[in-house]
Amino acid sequence: MIIPINLKPQTATMASTTPTILDQIGTEKTKVSERLARLDTERATVATRLTDLETAERVLTRVSKTPPSRRPTSAAAAEAKAPTASRARGRPPRAATSKSAGRQPSAPSLGDRVLALATGRTRQELYLACPNDRPNHVGIAVQRHLRAGRIQERDGKLYATSPAT
Repeated sequence: MIIPINLKPQTATMASTTPTILDQIGTEKTKVSERLARLDTERATVATRLTDLETAERVLTRVSKTPPSRRPTSAAAAEAKAPTASRARGRPPRAATSKSAGRQPSAPSLGDRVLALATGRTRQELYLACPNDRPNHVGIAVQRHLRAGRIQERDGKLYATSPAT
């Protein structure tokens, strides 16, 4: 027995529902792509703000005198840390760098000492001859004397051109 299949009514129903489904899928696809575009712009805005905040934080860290992590909590804590801190390199402790504790009022200045030491010594020897002074300060004093003509440099050695006063 053969049963006839009627295909015409089924194709008519499919033909009318397929464009509707495709239209719904297209509108959903448009909504999703618009939302993704909005999320992408929001992400870019947040990333820009984060970069600006990180930059501001770095600037504030450089500008502030001492970072909060290094600031002592109280005067007692600062006094307790002062005697135990030993510095092998870098800036000497504050007591040694203050003008009243570092040198006597009658003692010659760094510029005068550099001028007196310029007797055929190299810059490195001058730095070593002034152990209590920072090397960059000694270098600045040498440069001032060179510009003023009080010191001459010959063969890598420094010579005073006039007697030290």
